[in-house]
Amino acid sequence: MLNRKLRPNLSGVPETMLWTLHNRVSEASRDDGILRDPEAVRIYQILDYDFEETFGPGEPTNAVRAAMFDAELRKFLGHHPNGVIVNLGVGLETQRFRVAGDEALWLSVDLPEAIAIRERFIAPDDKHRHVALSALNRAWFDEVPEERPVYITAQGLLMYLPEEEVRMLFQNLAERFPGAWFMFDTIPRWLSHKTVKRGWKKTAQYTTPKMPWGINRHQIALTLRAWVPTLDEVTELRWWRFPHGVGRWLFPLIFATPILNHYAPPVITRVRFKNKRVTL
Repeated sequence: MLNRKLRPNLSGVPETMLWTLHNRVSEASRDDGILRDPEAVRIYQILDYDFEETFGPGEPTNAVRAAMFDAELRKFLGHHPNGVIVNLGVGLETQRFRVAGDEALWLSVDLPEAIAIRERFIAPDDKHRHVALSALNRAWFDEVPEERPVYITAQGLLMYLPEEEVRMLFQNLAERFPGAWFMFDTIPRWLSHKTVKRGWKKTAQYTTPKMPWGINRHQIALTLRAWVPTLDEVTELRWWRFPHGVGRWLFPLIFATPILNHYAPPVITRVRFKNKRVTL
């Protein structure tokens, strides 16, 4: 049991794990929050870090996203209790505590400095393994047992990679994991350009890392099928209704306005790599 505050030594993309933790905990701490996450709250309280000064007031976006990913994995494990869940760029995500699955194997993949921080709060075990590698390093593929259904997720990761690296990741996953599902989120091009050219200054103290890969909603399916023509499925998952805040009216407005619908929103997508042996 940790009884003193811990100061995380993070910068750049790894520091964004604290941003998403802040947003999830701000929602989990509300009586009317969409996410219940006591493990995230525990970690948040131990960290010696001024979250609000750095990132500003918490926003529900990451909590809604996490709840949507949770729902997908519960569905997957309902059909495949012994499945393998691979979380790429996992950071301090506490999803394995929110999603039951005693027979499943969870693989948490992230950069060594991110896994080092994670292991100060979350211990790996036989069913919950940590892999200290970049998501782009194919060596983590060997950690996935063969002949078990696989669901790969990437929350808040792909936008930090150049497009060529995202393309290579998709093609490598399709080649190595036929029949697997892959769920991820993307940002639109305008937001990517903003972070690259001028920087996205969240607060006076914090500017987000550059996000070189952005893609507009109407381009996603065409782009992915150009990269991997054999995809069995490309499905956009509609954002859940935001419980409160500006997103409660902003997201419905965006999706109801044709020009904004194509170019403005972040998108959550599920793909399935071609294989007829396993069905969901």
